[in-house]
Amino acid sequence: MSKLPKEYRFLDLSDYGRPFARIIAEFLKNTSFTPIHITLAFVVCGILAIICILNQYYWATAFFLILKSILDAADGELARLKETPSYTGRYLDSVSDILLNLLILLTIWYVTNGSLVLTFLAFFGIQLQGTLYNYYYVILRNKHNGDTTSRIFEEETPLAMKGEKQRNVNILFGMYSLLYGVFDKIIYRLDRGAVESENLPNWFMTVVSTFGLGFQLLVIGVMLVLGIKEYIIPFFIGYSLLIFVFIAVRRLINR
Repeated sequence: MSKLPKEYRFLDLSDYGRPFARIIAEFLKNTSFTPIHITLAFVVCGILAIICILNQYYWATAFFLILKSILDAADGELARLKETPSYTGRYLDSVSDILLNLLILLTIWYVTNGSLVLTFLAFFGIQLQGTLYNYYYVILRNKHNGDTTSRIFEEETPLAMKGEKQRNVNILFGMYSLLYGVFDKIIYRLDRGAVESENLPNWFMTVVSTFGLGFQLLVIGVMLVLGIKEYIIPFFIGYSLLIFVFIAVRRLINR
């Protein structure tokens, strides 16, 4: 099930695992497995990827990073199929992603004997990339009657949906705000006018989707397999400069 009406769907380069995610969700639809179980499964995949990096099993690393991306899509697919959307799942997914991203980059720093400062700079850049993509994507979904579990402004703790506990939502929202708040604020200040955008063309969203987590993990996996792990950190620092390019293009489109 798509997050957008048909006419507003675009080729999401970070969402290459979606077809496999739908198969997994269909298979689990009538079982006791919940979206939370799938989220926990992708956390395990992320940890296994880290172990593989430490042991220089780079093909296995790429496999687990891609599998993580597939499962990252499957939890949402299963939630929509079972009609059980939840803020618990939404925030658990995001919190798990950011912590795994940090651990993966720290692991790459460890095996390359690189700069810890540059590693944190790359992490900061990766998070800003993902935040810009999600910012535009959520705006698009909210404008065109798409999935609304994610909100443009995550400023207040939402009310728990049917089937979830408010206490869990409160805890996970607090963690989300702590980990993501600074990135959300930076992106909003860089492009606050995007909220009023009348036009976010499909081609534009496709290009910006290279900032999505799935694409980022794919790049890391490919670079590890190619034996150029020393360039992963510098690549993401340099690629972050496109944030300003994409914002400029967005403004030109909506002049």
